[in-house]
Amino acid sequence: MQWVRKGGGCSVNSCAGIAHSPTFVQYVRMTQLDSKDIQLLAFLQQDSQTSALDLSGRLGMSASQIGRRRQRLEAEGFITGYPSLLSAQKLGLDVQAFIQVQTESQTGQTHKSIQKLTKSQPEIVAAWTLTGEADYIFRVFCADLAALNSLIQNVLLPHPSIGRVQSQIVMDQMKDDTALPLTGVSAGI
Repeated sequence: MQWVRKGGGCSVNSCAGIAHSPTFVQYVRMTQLDSKDIQLLAFLQQDSQTSALDLSGRLGMSASQIGRRRQRLEAEGFITGYPSLLSAQKLGLDVQAFIQVQTESQTGQTHKSIQKLTKSQPEIVAAWTLTGEADYIFRVFCADLAALNSLIQNVLLPHPSIGRVQSQIVMDQMKDDTALPLTGVSAGI
């Protein structure tokens, strides 16, 4: 078991007059995952809205034990959120593409500029830095090919940090899963 400092900007000793509170400086006890934790994570990845009562039957534990484990996994950062998955088709976002970007240079300023760009464009739903020929890859959703073309021609190519863009349009999505593979995760990590 280990303790990890989470949050806060100064220690109790260095901030005279500020009361120590769990919201200011919090020490979180990091425990090792056991097989029940891994099973709970697997179930929550499938459906994060499953009640503790339903999970208790599947895991052979009480609902209160499930609730405490879930809170601990959240506090320790194993669970980072509960997103809602939306239907791109029902929202009229019929074109999904991956866009590889090569930058003019690889500097800290270039990276900050690309980060700012990705945050300002809602069509870019995910972005990664890469090794190899491309420096970044973006996953984008657009209403149609004209909207994708506009994003590339009017936003990406004119950007001063971008040197080259290559896009691949998704023809058919065979799998889209946000779940991480837990089969290789062993108890005790």
